[in-house]
Amino acid sequence: MIGDLHRRLRAATATAHEGLERDLGWERRVATRAGYRDLLARFRGFHAAYEPAIGAGLADEAFFGPRRRLARLDADLAHLGLDPAGIAALPAPSAPRFDGSAALGALYVLEGSTLGGQVIGRRIAALHGFEARGLAYYRAHGPATGAMWSAFRARLETAADETALTEAAVATFEAMRVWLCGDGSIASRAA
Repeated sequence: MIGDLHRRLRAATATAHEGLERDLGWERRVATRAGYRDLLARFRGFHAAYEPAIGAGLADEAFFGPRRRLARLDADLAHLGLDPAGIAALPAPSAPRFDGSAALGALYVLEGSTLGGQVIGRRIAALHGFEARGLAYYRAHGPATGAMWSAFRARLETAADETALTEAAVATFEAMRVWLCGDGSIASRAA
């Protein structure tokens, strides 16, 4: 039945997901433009390391390409005052390695964030008076977000190795928590 694997994965990753949400403190971090810029800079580093690894592991650019969000982060950071050299110089965590099912597990974390990102994006728009520019990352797939999530969930059900899928999803949540919740501003160093 479609959705059984997703339900098991959601349950298996619940603690890691809750830890990320608890420690991130996104509302406090986006309360100022500088804080928002720094959070985006951290997301940029994470995506710079993880997107190529997921892409290589999936080996299906037609499926993964529309889900890449690194360019959206770059556009938002440029809108917030970072030049291309500063954006390219932002630090990133070590790049992981994934095979098919593990890559899908890591993508579960990134693609799942597009759902909550719709709500967060509206909050940031209201706080900082943004229309469209500055919110590309959080707007993700825009009106197609629901359809993209449904297509991802259908693909998720085809995973060949549920253990590898689950372990990679938990590890990605944890790696994201550690990276995003690190000390100090990284965007101010690149400005």
